[in-house]
Amino acid sequence: MKRLVTIGISLLLALSLAACSSQPASNSSSAASSASQPSNFAADNSQSEAESESDTLRIADQGIFSAGGTVISSDGTFDVANYYTSREGSTSHVDHANVLYQIPEDNTGLPMVFLHGYGQSRMGWMTTPDDREGWSDLFLRKGHSVWLIDQPRRGEAGQTSVAGTMTTEPSDQTWYTQFRIGTYVDDAFTYNEGSQFPSGKEALDQFFRQMTPDTGMDNAAGDQNIDNTVVAQAVAAAIDEVYERTGKDSILVTHSQGGMPGWEAARYTDHIAAIVAIEPGVAPEVGSEDYTAMLEKEIPVAFYYGDYIGEEFTHIPAARMWAMMASSADTFTEAYTEAGLTSTVIHLPEEGITGNSHFMFQELNNDVIADHVENWIQENVK
Repeated sequence: MKRLVTIGISLLLALSLAACSSQPASNSSSAASSASQPSNFAADNSQSEAESESDTLRIADQGIFSAGGTVISSDGTFDVANYYTSREGSTSHVDHANVLYQIPEDNTGLPMVFLHGYGQSRMGWMTTPDDREGWSDLFLRKGHSVWLIDQPRRGEAGQTSVAGTMTTEPSDQTWYTQFRIGTYVDDAFTYNEGSQFPSGKEALDQFFRQMTPDTGMDNAAGDQNIDNTVVAQAVAAAIDEVYERTGKDSILVTHSQGGMPGWEAARYTDHIAAIVAIEPGVAPEVGSEDYTAMLEKEIPVAFYYGDYIGEEFTHIPAARMWAMMASSADTFTEAYTEAGLTSTVIHLPEEGITGNSHFMFQELNNDVIADHVENWIQENVK
């Protein structure tokens, strides 16, 4: 993340002025010219200092904590004499969420809790592959505190009650294609036409290095099943903790696989002000427990989808699959709005925002999309 820090501009200015005044004058004309320069220099730097000050993102408070989870234990009695190898009568704290938070000085909006998707961690919200500001910074600037989750069994919340396996099988090209960034042809990554994804080898290198495994999955066997209930309960515990600390309900922002436990979290907490789902794998089934909980708690919902979705994109392998998944949002929204609640399906190209993949929040126009999300929040969330 980038931070602008004011660093002794007055001291640098003083040194510059001293250097200017120590220069010998060859004649009165040049002396007058020299005398006028520090004044202009000071004015220019005063303006620069003011601009830098206005761009500075000031954080009033920040920290990190764990939320939810459980404790498992083994039978027997712990052997103190062999403490290094004894595992009898022992405990492990597992299946929790890990939450990094920042609260801006200008804290005027509702808290925003961010939940990542499959193969990701909170890092995806914090930066971009080309090292620009991520959504966490952009929404801090809009007056929201941000609470960035590593879901159970991922990232800094890796302690698990279920033993998973790791795999070294390469898969970059698969995910790149699934995410609708482009595909891989003739030993080279391609970009979809008009793509907003940062281009170049360095950006791709940074993007692929964001990927991280789930410690509770049988990755070596190709398992991709997430225990949504474990994740949802930990997310709900995090949202409850945010309420305890701030006295405010939270806007839950989910991405991809994080969408499913995001819906379910509504069953375990009363403190979700709204859900903004970025290309969730599926919407809640009408009549399901998740749907009913959201309905009873009157939670406003927004679905965001990027570009390159639909049968017309015959050259994009994942376009048809994403169209099928996005259709579930239409079904949900029809029923939800008929019940008198708010659900909005946003296809960015219909808003004049084009070229976005599954990772719209990391792309070149991520600020434009953040503005759109903020406008939806202002219009629909109490």
